Amino acid sequence: MSHFLKSMLGAAAGSLIFGTTAVAQDDTIKVGVLHSLSGTMAISETTLKDTMLMLIEEQNKKGGVLGKQLEAVVVDPASDWPLFAEKARELLTVSDVDVMFGCWTSVSRKSVLPVIEELNGLLFYPVQYEGEESSKNVFYTGAAPNQQAIPAVDYYLEELGVEKFALLGTDYVYPRTTNNILESYLKDKGIAAEDIFVNYTPFGHSDWSKIVADVVALGADGKKVGVVSTINGDANIGFYKELAAAGVSAEDIPVVAFSVGEEELSGLDTSNLVGHLAAWNYFMSAESDENDAFIDAWHAFIGDEKRVTNDPMEAHYIGFNMWVNAVEEAGTTDVDAVREAMWGQEFPNLTGGTAVMGTNHHLSKPVLIGEIRDDGQFDIISETDPVPGDAWTDFLPESAVLEADWKDLECGMYNTDTKSCVQIKSNY
Repeated sequence: MSHFLKSMLGAAAGSLIFGTTAVAQDDTIKVGVLHSLSGTMAISETTLKDTMLMLIEEQNKKGGVLGKQLEAVVVDPASDWPLFAEKARELLTVSDVDVMFGCWTSVSRKSVLPVIEELNGLLFYPVQYEGEESSKNVFYTGAAPNQQAIPAVDYYLEELGVEKFALLGTDYVYPRTTNNILESYLKDKGIAAEDIFVNYTPFGHSDWSKIVADVVALGADGKKVGVVSTINGDANIGFYKELAAAGVSAEDIPVVAFSVGEEELSGLDTSNLVGHLAAWNYFMSAESDENDAFIDAWHAFIGDEKRVTNDPMEAHYIGFNMWVNAVEEAGTTDVDAVREAMWGQEFPNLTGGTAVMGTNHHLSKPVLIGEIRDDGQFDIISETDPVPGDAWTDFLPESAVLEADWKDLECGMYNTDTKSCVQIKSNY
């Protein structure tokens, strides 16, 4: 974990220098960067701040946008959910930014949502999430459940012959909503309720002995058990260690994780994780010219050949470049004009295909299953064609009747039964 800490402290210090020396110019286009540089989420979000600075620097070298240079306005919401809303308001009303890239957790995004809808701001959100949302002021460039969770379960069912499922998550909105969707989906697939074990633990949970014992006991009848993990943060370390201590290998009981990527594995002893799985839309090990160029640019910018890339970085890469193209198309940074120019935007992703932005403000992206290697990278063992992101799942009755379409229906929550647009519901 020392590598993470050094990176976090170094990058955060750099951002402070950046923030105090930047000179505001009337002829720049201001890009807000809303990522935690301190607190519990800094270990993940500082890398995304650095990614945005790299992308902005590269675009400025190309001549900027609309003949103007881009100016990054970096703020630190400090892993404090209400502070995300305050910092978003500050970016829009004081700094007068034209667009924002940021947030990680769903609770931070939901904190920002009423602010940007009130002030008609624009946010690009780069992290996989639980779905069940579509705002006219947000473009969701991370995975919806049908682009990560559902395909991972399908891989278990079709390729590994898993018959029983342990859905283990950290206790907050993303794991709970995702697992509600998966429970419904698995039952539709013929999995009995008693063959689905669901458990939630707090952030930082460390004692995994009973939970692992319960997972092992699930397979006492000889049926194949698979774990679907929405465990977040350092709790993963103790979980995988306990599995190994119990003599459980990836071959015995595979784990597919939705929140473990290259950044989380970097600097860790991966001996307990080899052979387990993760589902994302991008892995650093993907073979493409675009990915090679991105990795080279990242290493040159950050000054460290050992620094990894990850899925949310690719999401920012796609979202930023689509925004640039949409602004150039619209001839203005006006949010409403840019939003309309975003629909149907295409841009090469880093795995060799093309990402497309839907009118529901979600991307079409391929789904990749990766197997953890001892060097902290992933062998890509499964890849789908691009999958359009669903704002509303088909596997919860209240959501199955909902549709998001900001182009033709001008609505993010259109009820196809009542033929009416209703207010976006809260997951809380």
